[in-house]
Amino acid sequence: MTELPSGRRYLALHLPWLPAERAIRAGAASREVASGGPSSEAFVLIEKDRGAQRLAALSPAAAAEGLTIGMTLADARARLPALLALPHDPAADAALLDWLAAGADRWTPMVMALPPAGLVLDITGCVHLHGGEAALADDVVRRLARIGLTGLPALGETPQGALALAVHQVDDVGDLPAHAVPAAEAVHIALRRAGLKTLDDLRRRERKALTARFGSEFSARLAEILGEVDSHIVPRAAPPPVSTEQRFAAPLTQAEAALTVIEALAVRAGLELTRRAEGGRRFGVALFRADGHVDRLAVETAAPVRDPKVLIRLLREKIGALADPLDPGFGYDLIRLDVMVTAPLAEVQLELAGGTIAEGEVGALVDRLVARLGRQRVRRLVAADSHIPEQAAFDLASSEAPLAQAWPVSDADQAIWRPLQLLDPPQPIEVVAEVPDGPPRRFKWRRRLHDVTLSEGPERIASEWWRRAEGEGRTRDYYRVEDTDGRRFWLFRHGLYDRETRSPGWYVHGLFA
Repeated sequence: MTELPSGRRYLALHLPWLPAERAIRAGAASREVASGGPSSEAFVLIEKDRGAQRLAALSPAAAAEGLTIGMTLADARARLPALLALPHDPAADAALLDWLAAGADRWTPMVMALPPAGLVLDITGCVHLHGGEAALADDVVRRLARIGLTGLPALGETPQGALALAVHQVDDVGDLPAHAVPAAEAVHIALRRAGLKTLDDLRRRERKALTARFGSEFSARLAEILGEVDSHIVPRAAPPPVSTEQRFAAPLTQAEAALTVIEALAVRAGLELTRRAEGGRRFGVALFRADGHVDRLAVETAAPVRDPKVLIRLLREKIGALADPLDPGFGYDLIRLDVMVTAPLAEVQLELAGGTIAEGEVGALVDRLVARLGRQRVRRLVAADSHIPEQAAFDLASSEAPLAQAWPVSDADQAIWRPLQLLDPPQPIEVVAEVPDGPPRRFKWRRRLHDVTLSEGPERIASEWWRRAEGEGRTRDYYRVEDTDGRRFWLFRHGLYDRETRSPGWYVHGLFA
């Protein structure tokens, strides 16, 4: 049973010369141009296969000379003695394809890279912004050509169908060759022997018979290309909850002018956030240059905000911390502001005398530090559901921590027992006690003796129940002690004397201020 297509439209791009054009862009293929001769522009990219060097990719001129992928380098040079051979770099090709996919979100956020040389854009609902499907496809091809890449476009109702049309450059899926359906080589040989040359030939056959002969996987791939099933694409990133953009007929060449535009976009985004009763916690700015390069900035806030002035201040902090300043180059022709993470934000209560209640200066400071130092360098402690002291809290990036939390305290005196500084791990000490299970009277730590003048405790903390059930884990008896110099320490005896161990160990776990 087939599923009807969803009415979506896809634009696929096939980049047939991606490896060769990447080598030209990187300058690796520039030597052959200066050598002269009728075959001077022909070069190949090679890889080792079972001890032989074979052609993995070709330049257009090499293909025109009759060279084919899979041919040995020796055979290729028998035809073209001056043929230049470069090492094939699939990782660099994949990186370039991913870079192109990242830049393709100027047209739609729904973009997927299909290695080794395919891009698919879900253009449903956005073609009117670009003058129609044909105009959008022309714009994509023109921008690719501007950066030295060849793109063959095609439109379709499914990603697989559109990409197949782009690869084979036909107008109708029925005219596609039968080998356009991904399958093993044995299946393609069987199709040729059966006289099934095009997808129209396959479409006219009973689907159950095809499934019985070639397998259910072949039938599923065929249905996707024919547009009977829409498998959708997996975009590089989910569309943001709120997004605003501004396009320019004449590119902006001044970074300060770009900031003014971003502030205007922040106002528009703030209006949408107000309508949703939300604020933004993570903002992304993409500045698309006319030459295809995209400058991206991201800022985060400790609490949800929608004030454009706050966002611009954080962006200026971010730009000031960049190792390489923003370079408009040939100018920005599109600027987009995305609110990538939102959170509920109620209206601000006004004071009777005017103005707003305290604006959260600590939160503003945290936001500025994050913008300047990076999100992983400003961290916040978050309470954990554990009674083991070293597991009672963990640190997260400030933007990832909960907005508000009540630190769990069992009673009013519990906070007094916990020192501000814990040692990780607890450090062993030598202790003298009046009785084996009594408080310490003297201990040696870091080759220094400390005579205990005051002590409080014990505070008994058991290990996790599952460790006790397995016969592991010991009870801890904590003492808060003070030595003759007034220093205060948090010590514990590890194990109950004569019940869990014959010789309990002692440790210093924390220091009081």
